[in-house]
Amino acid sequence: MKQNILQSWNNSWPDIKSTRPLETGEGVVDQAAFNTIEIEQLFDSVNQASSIAGQSVLYRSLTQPSDSIERINAKQQAITEINSNATIRDNLEQIVSKLAKQENSLYVLLFGAFLGAMGTAREGHQIEGYGYKQYRQGIRFMRNLVESIYSSDMPTSPYLKEIFSKITAFSEDRIYSLMVGPVYNTERGLKCKEQRKGSFVPATIFKPSIFKPLLIALVFSFIWLAIQFIPEGMLGSSRGGVAMWGMFLIPFSLIYFPIIGCYDRDNCIIPLRNEFKNSQQLGDALDAFGQLDELLCFIRFSKKYGSDMVLPSMIESKKHVINLTDVKNPVLGMQNETYVGNDFSLKKDKLVFVTGPNSGGKTAFCKTITQVQILAQAGCYVPAKAATLSVADKVFYQAPEISHLDDGEGRFGTELKRTKDVFLASTAKSLVVLDELSEGTTFEEKMESSSNVLDGFYRKGCNTILITHNHQLVDVFADKKLCLTKQVEFAKDQPTFKLIKGISRVSHADRVAKKIGFSKEDIDSYLADSK
Repeated sequence: MKQNILQSWNNSWPDIKSTRPLETGEGVVDQAAFNTIEIEQLFDSVNQASSIAGQSVLYRSLTQPSDSIERINAKQQAITEINSNATIRDNLEQIVSKLAKQENSLYVLLFGAFLGAMGTAREGHQIEGYGYKQYRQGIRFMRNLVESIYSSDMPTSPYLKEIFSKITAFSEDRIYSLMVGPVYNTERGLKCKEQRKGSFVPATIFKPSIFKPLLIALVFSFIWLAIQFIPEGMLGSSRGGVAMWGMFLIPFSLIYFPIIGCYDRDNCIIPLRNEFKNSQQLGDALDAFGQLDELLCFIRFSKKYGSDMVLPSMIESKKHVINLTDVKNPVLGMQNETYVGNDFSLKKDKLVFVTGPNSGGKTAFCKTITQVQILAQAGCYVPAKAATLSVADKVFYQAPEISHLDDGEGRFGTELKRTKDVFLASTAKSLVVLDELSEGTTFEEKMESSSNVLDGFYRKGCNTILITHNHQLVDVFADKKLCLTKQVEFAKDQPTFKLIKGISRVSHADRVAKKIGFSKEDIDSYLADSK
């Protein structure tokens, strides 16, 4: 079971990106694939969330995508209900927008640093004084969240119902009762009103204010009684009476504020906030608020993207399948009318080779496929005219790695270790992208090693896409009719960024070298100028 976002923050100030990819083989995406697929950039592109909680939930959905088709479909149903019902959409937008402005007050209460009575807060996470104001504002956020949900009509989609239920369940919890008050401070700890029923244990009632009317009234009564026993001659006049009152009140004030403030802070506010931030129910309710914002974020993303967006059709399948029409990159295609879409389909085929010269769009296309798979499993819209996918239990993307000094294996060994990890963890339901294979060795050894690895992936049954310049390797599998061959199209030595059938047998290395100013002619020119 995934941690709620409050748990993922681990008792520290909220970090939107606190969720980490799981170990290789344990989750859909591991750390190496996370980095290569550029999920950080994907998050930045999709992120239209209004709240810290919403952004945290979105980041978690992309970092640890769901592998449950039921869960993914439930999120899609919720998005469809929101998008098709203006009343629900407007209500949720108002709730999230309003509460996003108050949200920080809860985090100050839970994680803020107390500066003491004489300290001055200069940063948003600092608490000056005794914390009364921060306590009132923090619990108000949670109370407003509960009240907003209770005043809303219950949705029909199961995922939205679950979100609402988390928040209403919190309203029945002890923590919420403490927030509503009163809070009883007893010898056995802080108690809510339900816990005090039938109890005869002595208790004081905590009020989040420095001014305690009953206590102040008792002190004034004591001062008045004390003055009654002072001889009339000492009072003399009305001025003398005022002076006598001042003689009592000034020291009383100097003692009252620090004693009462420190007592409430140390015995009520701090213990209460420790209970709050370690509460499973509060964390679940805050998580539910983030989930609402995430759903609205997906809708905003679909409208802001600038071209066709669709909720993909997620299907059951014994092996991974994908069928995309006019798919575009979620990051590069954002607000880019000139971005070129492509069609891509993998059903019965299991091995795809993508060839072509440098800067033709091979890597961008393969990152498009993996990013779209991640978005689909997060329950989000994808940039395509049509999309049908099965759930991938693992999404791997291997790119060339540079060996480290302490590795001891060299570049070839470093990459082969990663390939082995991917191979062992993958299944027929996995999607594997390999950007070249067996670098750092001779051509003959590269051919043999690459052939062995690809044959292994093929027999294992997972969908494998290889980006390569090695057309001789492609020929080996194409001759056996074991693969699909795709190449990036060029027209007049310029990339069209379209993916077409075939095997590219050119590299255009000279064109790239000229483009960056490091061709043979450029080198000769640099050397001539340096003489």
